[in-house]
Amino acid sequence: MDKQPIKFYQTGTFTVGNRLLDQNQRSVQANMTRTNSLNSGHRACQGCGEALGARYAIDAAMRAANNQVIAVNATGCLEVFSTPYPETSWQIPWIHSLFGNAAAVATGVAAAMKVKGRREVRVIAQGGDGGTTDIGFGCLSGMFERNDDVLYICYDNQAYMNTGVQRSSATPPAARTATTMPVGEEPGAPFGQGKNVPLIAMAHGIPYVATASVAYLRDLEAKVRKAMSVRGARYIHILVPCPLGWGAPSQDTIRLARLAVETGIFPLFEAEYGEVTHSHKIRHRVPVEDYLKLQKRFAHLFGKQPAVETIARIQEIADRNIRKFDLLEDR
Repeated sequence: MDKQPIKFYQTGTFTVGNRLLDQNQRSVQANMTRTNSLNSGHRACQGCGEALGARYAIDAAMRAANNQVIAVNATGCLEVFSTPYPETSWQIPWIHSLFGNAAAVATGVAAAMKVKGRREVRVIAQGGDGGTTDIGFGCLSGMFERNDDVLYICYDNQAYMNTGVQRSSATPPAARTATTMPVGEEPGAPFGQGKNVPLIAMAHGIPYVATASVAYLRDLEAKVRKAMSVRGARYIHILVPCPLGWGAPSQDTIRLARLAVETGIFPLFEAEYGEVTHSHKIRHRVPVEDYLKLQKRFAHLFGKQPAVETIARIQEIADRNIRKFDLLEDR
Protein backbone atom coordinates (compact mmCIF):
# COMPACT_ATOMS: atom_id res chain seq x y z
CA MET A 1 0.00 0.00 0.00
CA ASP A 2 1.35 3.42 -0.90
CA LYS A 3 1.92 5.77 1.97
CA GLN A 4 -0.80 8.35 2.28
CA PRO A 5 0.64 11.87 1.89
CA ILE A 6 -2.04 13.60 3.99
CA LYS A 7 -0.45 15.66 6.78
CA PHE A 8 -3.26 17.96 7.91
CA TYR A 9 -3.83 17.18 11.58
CA GLN A 10 -6.19 18.95 13.93
CA THR A 11 -4.46 20.80 16.75
CA GLY A 12 -3.73 18.58 19.73
CA THR A 13 -4.90 15.34 18.11
CA PHE A 14 -3.83 12.82 15.49
CA THR A 15 -7.12 13.19 13.62
CA VAL A 16 -7.06 14.24 10.00
CA GLY A 17 -9.36 17.19 9.36
CA ASN A 18 -11.56 15.99 6.49
CA ARG A 19 -12.80 19.51 5.85
CA LEU A 20 -9.29 20.39 4.65
CA LEU A 21 -9.28 17.67 2.02
CA ASP A 22 -10.73 17.21 -1.42
CA GLN A 23 -13.79 14.96 -1.61
CA ASN A 24 -11.85 12.11 -3.22
CA GLN A 25 -9.33 12.13 -0.33
CA ARG A 26 -11.86 11.94 2.48
CA SER A 27 -12.46 8.74 4.39
CA VAL A 28 -15.49 6.60 3.61
CA GLN A 29 -16.97 7.40 7.01
CA ALA A 30 -16.72 11.14 6.28
CA ASN A 31 -18.74 10.80 3.09
CA MET A 32 -22.52 11.14 3.11
CA THR A 33 -22.78 8.39 0.48
CA ARG A 34 -21.44 5.69 2.82
CA THR A 35 -23.71 2.68 2.99
CA ASN A 36 -24.06 2.43 6.79
CA SER A 37 -23.81 -1.33 6.36
CA LEU A 38 -24.00 -1.75 10.13
CA ASN A 39 -26.70 0.75 10.93
CA SER A 40 -27.61 2.50 14.17
CA GLY A 41 -29.92 0.89 16.70
CA HIS A 42 -27.77 -2.14 17.55
CA ARG A 43 -27.11 -3.17 21.13
CA ALA A 44 -23.34 -2.89 21.42
CA CYS A 45 -21.83 -1.59 24.64
CA GLN A 46 -20.77 2.05 24.81
CA GLY A 47 -17.34 2.46 23.25
CA CYS A 48 -17.44 -0.96 21.55
CA GLY A 49 -14.41 -1.22 19.29
CA GLU A 50 -15.92 -4.13 17.37
CA ALA A 51 -18.93 -2.07 16.30
CA LEU A 52 -16.57 0.61 14.99
CA GLY A 53 -14.32 -1.89 13.24
CA ALA A 54 -17.21 -3.66 11.51
CA ARG A 55 -18.81 -0.44 10.32
CA TYR A 56 -15.52 0.96 9.03
CA ALA A 57 -14.46 -2.26 7.30
CA ILE A 58 -17.76 -3.25 5.68
CA ASP A 59 -18.55 0.28 4.47
CA ALA A 60 -15.11 0.44 2.86
CA ALA A 61 -15.61 -2.99 1.30
CA MET A 62 -19.02 -1.98 -0.05
CA ARG A 63 -17.59 1.07 -1.76
CA ALA A 64 -14.69 -0.95 -3.22
CA ALA A 65 -17.09 -3.63 -4.54
CA ASN A 66 -19.76 -1.27 -5.88
CA ASN A 67 -22.10 -2.40 -3.08
CA GLN A 68 -21.94 -6.04 -4.21
CA VAL A 69 -21.02 -7.74 -0.91
CA ILE A 70 -22.36 -10.73 1.03
CA ALA A 71 -21.20 -11.10 4.64
CA VAL A 72 -21.04 -14.31 6.66
CA ASN A 73 -20.84 -13.73 10.41
CA ALA A 74 -19.70 -16.17 13.08
CA THR A 75 -21.52 -16.34 16.40
CA GLY A 76 -20.10 -13.85 18.87
CA CYS A 77 -20.46 -10.29 20.14
CA LEU A 78 -20.90 -8.80 16.68
CA GLU A 79 -23.67 -11.22 15.79
CA VAL A 80 -25.42 -10.98 19.15
CA PHE A 81 -25.59 -7.21 19.45
CA SER A 82 -26.45 -6.59 15.80
CA THR A 83 -29.17 -9.20 15.21
CA PRO A 84 -31.36 -9.90 18.27
CA TYR A 85 -34.21 -11.85 16.67
CA PRO A 86 -36.31 -10.61 14.92
CA GLU A 87 -34.32 -7.39 14.48
CA THR A 88 -31.15 -6.58 12.54
CA SER A 89 -28.86 -3.61 12.06
CA TRP A 90 -27.31 -5.02 8.88
CA GLN A 91 -28.18 -3.28 5.62
CA ILE A 92 -26.48 -5.86 3.39
CA PRO A 93 -27.03 -9.55 2.56
CA TRP A 94 -25.87 -11.14 5.82
CA ILE A 95 -25.69 -14.77 6.98
CA HIS A 96 -25.28 -16.00 10.55
CA SER A 97 -23.06 -19.09 10.68
CA LEU A 98 -22.11 -21.21 13.67
CA PHE A 99 -19.31 -20.17 16.00
CA GLY A 100 -16.64 -22.13 14.18
CA ASN A 101 -17.56 -22.38 10.50
CA ALA A 102 -17.80 -18.82 9.12
CA ALA A 103 -14.86 -19.43 6.77
CA ALA A 104 -16.43 -22.65 5.45
CA VAL A 105 -19.86 -21.06 4.93
CA ALA A 106 -18.27 -18.08 3.16
CA THR A 107 -16.37 -20.50 0.93
CA GLY A 108 -19.66 -22.10 -0.06
CA VAL A 109 -21.24 -18.73 -0.82
CA ALA A 110 -18.25 -17.74 -2.97
CA ALA A 111 -18.48 -21.06 -4.84
CA ALA A 112 -22.20 -20.52 -5.44
CA MET A 113 -21.58 -17.03 -6.83
CA LYS A 114 -18.92 -18.46 -9.14
CA VAL A 115 -21.27 -21.16 -10.45
CA LYS A 116 -23.96 -18.55 -11.05
CA GLY A 117 -21.49 -16.35 -12.95
CA ARG A 118 -21.81 -13.56 -10.37
CA ARG A 119 -18.12 -12.78 -10.01
CA GLU A 120 -18.89 -9.16 -9.23
CA VAL A 121 -20.38 -10.27 -5.90
CA ARG A 122 -17.66 -10.40 -3.24
CA VAL A 123 -17.82 -12.47 -0.07
CA ILE A 124 -16.60 -11.47 3.39
CA ALA A 125 -16.42 -13.70 6.45
CA GLN A 126 -16.11 -12.09 9.86
CA GLY A 127 -15.75 -13.18 13.45
CA GLY A 128 -14.13 -12.37 16.76
CA ASP A 129 -10.85 -13.77 18.03
CA GLY A 130 -12.60 -16.72 19.67
CA GLY A 131 -14.36 -17.76 16.48
CA THR A 132 -11.17 -17.16 14.51
CA THR A 133 -8.12 -18.21 16.51
CA ASP A 134 -9.81 -21.02 18.42
CA ILE A 135 -13.14 -22.54 17.39
CA GLY A 136 -12.96 -21.63 13.70
CA PHE A 137 -9.23 -22.12 13.22
CA GLY A 138 -9.50 -25.36 11.22
CA CYS A 139 -12.06 -23.97 8.76
CA LEU A 140 -9.99 -20.80 8.40
CA SER A 141 -6.79 -22.72 7.64
CA GLY A 142 -8.69 -24.79 5.07
CA MET A 143 -9.93 -21.62 3.40
CA PHE A 144 -6.35 -20.35 3.22
CA GLU A 145 -4.98 -23.66 1.93
CA ARG A 146 -7.56 -23.78 -0.88
CA ASN A 147 -7.06 -20.07 -1.64
CA ASP A 148 -10.82 -19.54 -1.70
CA ASP A 149 -11.96 -16.13 -2.94
CA VAL A 150 -13.03 -14.81 0.47
CA LEU A 151 -11.88 -11.90 2.63
CA TYR A 152 -11.84 -13.00 6.27
CA ILE A 153 -11.88 -10.20 8.86
CA CYS A 154 -11.09 -10.95 12.50
CA TYR A 155 -12.25 -8.37 15.04
CA ASP A 156 -9.81 -9.06 17.88
CA ASN A 157 -10.91 -7.95 21.36
CA GLN A 158 -8.57 -10.51 22.92
CA ALA A 159 -11.03 -12.73 24.83
CA TYR A 160 -14.45 -14.38 24.71
CA MET A 161 -16.27 -11.18 25.65
CA ASN A 162 -19.76 -12.35 24.72
CA THR A 163 -19.75 -15.31 27.13
CA GLY A 164 -18.14 -13.72 30.18
CA VAL A 165 -14.58 -12.63 29.31
CA GLN A 166 -12.85 -16.01 29.18
CA ARG A 167 -9.33 -16.35 27.82
CA SER A 168 -8.86 -17.03 24.10
CA SER A 169 -5.66 -17.84 22.25
CA ALA A 170 -5.50 -14.13 21.37
CA THR A 171 -5.48 -13.01 25.02
CA PRO A 172 -2.17 -11.23 25.78
CA PRO A 173 0.22 -12.46 28.48
CA ALA A 174 -0.53 -11.40 32.08
CA ALA A 175 -4.07 -10.24 31.22
CA ARG A 176 -6.77 -11.00 33.75
CA THR A 177 -9.84 -12.83 32.45
CA ALA A 178 -12.52 -14.99 34.08
CA THR A 179 -10.30 -18.03 33.45
CA THR A 180 -6.87 -16.44 34.03
CA MET A 181 -7.15 -14.89 37.48
CA PRO A 182 -4.67 -12.31 38.83
CA VAL A 183 -3.35 -14.64 41.54
CA GLY A 184 -0.56 -17.17 41.93
CA GLU A 185 3.09 -17.15 40.95
CA GLU A 186 2.35 -15.96 37.40
CA PRO A 187 -1.00 -14.12 37.58
CA GLY A 188 -3.09 -13.54 34.49
CA ALA A 189 -2.76 -15.24 31.11
CA PRO A 190 0.44 -17.28 30.67
CA PHE A 191 3.40 -16.23 28.58
CA GLY A 192 4.46 -18.42 25.67
CA GLN A 193 0.97 -19.47 24.62
CA GLY A 194 -1.55 -18.24 22.06
CA LYS A 195 -1.63 -17.90 18.29
CA ASN A 196 -0.47 -15.10 16.02
CA VAL A 197 -2.99 -15.67 13.23
CA PRO A 198 -1.65 -12.96 10.86
CA LEU A 199 1.71 -14.78 10.83
CA ILE A 200 -0.04 -18.14 10.45
CA ALA A 201 -2.00 -16.73 7.51
CA MET A 202 1.27 -15.54 5.97
CA ALA A 203 2.69 -19.04 6.35
CA HIS A 204 -0.10 -20.27 4.04
CA GLY A 205 1.28 -17.99 1.30
CA ILE A 206 -2.10 -16.39 0.57
CA PRO A 207 -2.32 -13.27 -1.64
CA TYR A 208 -2.91 -10.69 1.11
CA VAL A 209 -2.64 -10.39 4.90
CA ALA A 210 -2.88 -7.20 6.96
CA THR A 211 -3.32 -5.96 10.50
CA ALA A 212 -5.33 -2.84 11.29
CA SER A 213 -6.63 -0.78 14.20
CA VAL A 214 -9.80 1.23 14.75
CA ALA A 215 -7.56 4.13 15.80
CA TYR A 216 -6.17 4.42 12.27
CA LEU A 217 -9.25 4.73 10.11
CA ARG A 218 -7.54 5.72 6.85
CA ASP A 219 -5.06 2.87 7.18
CA LEU A 220 -7.89 0.43 7.89
CA GLU A 221 -9.97 1.60 4.92
CA ALA A 222 -6.98 1.50 2.59
CA LYS A 223 -6.21 -2.08 3.59
CA VAL A 224 -9.81 -3.14 3.01
CA ARG A 225 -9.73 -1.51 -0.43
CA LYS A 226 -6.50 -3.34 -1.22
CA ALA A 227 -7.96 -6.64 -0.07
CA MET A 228 -11.06 -6.14 -2.21
CA SER A 229 -8.88 -5.53 -5.27
CA VAL A 230 -7.33 -8.99 -4.91
CA ARG A 231 -8.78 -12.40 -5.75
CA GLY A 232 -8.17 -15.44 -3.60
CA ALA A 233 -7.94 -15.85 0.17
CA ARG A 234 -7.31 -12.66 2.14
CA TYR A 235 -7.09 -11.95 5.86
CA ILE A 236 -7.33 -8.72 7.87
CA HIS A 237 -6.86 -8.76 11.64
CA ILE A 238 -8.32 -5.65 13.34
CA LEU A 239 -7.64 -4.69 16.97
CA VAL A 240 -10.94 -3.66 18.58
CA PRO A 241 -10.66 -2.74 22.30
CA CYS A 242 -13.49 -3.89 24.55
CA PRO A 243 -14.24 -1.51 27.46
CA LEU A 244 -16.06 -4.23 29.39
CA GLY A 245 -13.46 -6.97 29.05
CA TRP A 246 -10.41 -4.71 29.22
CA GLY A 247 -11.73 -2.75 32.19
CA ALA A 248 -11.37 0.67 30.62
CA PRO A 249 -13.63 3.73 30.25
CA SER A 250 -15.75 3.66 27.10
CA GLN A 251 -14.26 6.95 25.93
CA ASP A 252 -10.75 5.40 25.87
CA THR A 253 -11.40 2.88 23.08
CA ILE A 254 -9.57 4.81 20.37
CA ARG A 255 -6.86 5.90 22.81
CA LEU A 256 -6.13 2.29 23.74
CA ALA A 257 -6.17 1.17 20.12
CA ARG A 258 -3.63 3.89 19.30
CA LEU A 259 -1.39 3.11 22.28
CA ALA A 260 -1.30 -0.56 21.33
CA VAL A 261 0.25 0.51 18.03
CA GLU A 262 2.55 3.21 19.45
CA THR A 263 4.02 0.84 22.03
CA GLY A 264 4.69 -1.84 19.43
CA ILE A 265 2.34 -4.29 21.16
CA PHE A 266 0.15 -4.45 18.03
CA PRO A 267 2.21 -3.88 14.85
CA LEU A 268 0.42 -2.66 11.73
CA PHE A 269 1.69 -4.27 8.54
CA GLU A 270 0.76 -5.75 5.18
CA ALA A 271 2.01 -8.94 3.55
CA GLU A 272 1.60 -10.49 0.12
CA TYR A 273 2.26 -14.17 -0.57
CA GLY A 274 4.04 -14.61 2.73
CA GLU A 275 6.31 -11.55 2.56
CA VAL A 276 5.87 -8.31 4.51
CA THR A 277 5.48 -5.49 1.99
CA HIS A 278 4.75 -2.51 4.23
CA SER A 279 4.67 -1.58 7.91
CA HIS A 280 3.04 1.41 9.55
CA LYS A 281 5.73 3.44 11.30
CA ILE A 282 5.29 4.49 14.90
CA ARG A 283 5.04 8.30 15.14
CA HIS A 284 5.44 8.65 18.91
CA ARG A 285 6.87 5.60 20.64
CA VAL A 286 5.67 5.11 24.22
CA PRO A 287 6.48 2.52 26.92
CA VAL A 288 4.08 -0.34 27.46
CA GLU A 289 3.16 0.96 30.93
CA ASP A 290 1.23 3.81 29.31
CA TYR A 291 -0.95 1.21 27.60
CA LEU A 292 -1.25 -1.30 30.43
CA LYS A 293 -2.11 1.15 33.23
CA LEU A 294 -5.35 2.21 31.54
CA GLN A 295 -6.79 -1.31 31.74
CA LYS A 296 -8.08 -3.07 34.85
CA ARG A 297 -7.17 -6.43 33.33
CA PHE A 298 -3.54 -5.47 34.03
CA ALA A 299 -4.17 -3.71 37.38
CA HIS A 300 -2.43 -6.51 39.31
CA LEU A 301 0.85 -5.49 37.66
CA PHE A 302 0.74 -2.06 39.33
CA GLY A 303 -0.09 -2.80 42.97
CA LYS A 304 1.90 -1.95 46.07
CA GLN A 305 4.69 -4.05 44.65
CA PRO A 306 4.69 -3.52 40.87
CA ALA A 307 5.44 -6.63 38.80
CA VAL A 308 8.56 -5.11 37.28
CA GLU A 309 9.79 -8.33 35.70
CA THR A 310 6.42 -9.09 34.11
CA ILE A 311 6.15 -5.58 32.68
CA ALA A 312 9.69 -5.93 31.32
CA ARG A 313 8.71 -9.17 29.59
CA ILE A 314 5.75 -7.40 27.95
CA GLN A 315 8.07 -4.55 26.93
CA GLU A 316 10.38 -7.06 25.30
CA ILE A 317 7.46 -8.39 23.23
CA ALA A 318 6.82 -4.84 22.01
CA ASP A 319 10.53 -4.26 21.33
CA ARG A 320 10.71 -7.52 19.37
CA ASN A 321 7.76 -6.44 17.20
CA ILE A 322 9.43 -3.09 16.54
CA ARG A 323 12.61 -4.82 15.36
CA LYS A 324 10.84 -7.55 13.40
CA PHE A 325 8.50 -5.26 11.48
CA ASP A 326 10.83 -2.23 11.30
CA LEU A 327 8.28 0.04 12.95
CA LEU A 328 10.39 3.10 13.78
CA GLU A 329 10.83 6.04 11.42
CA ASP A 330 14.37 6.61 10.24
CA ARG A 331 15.71 9.61 12.10
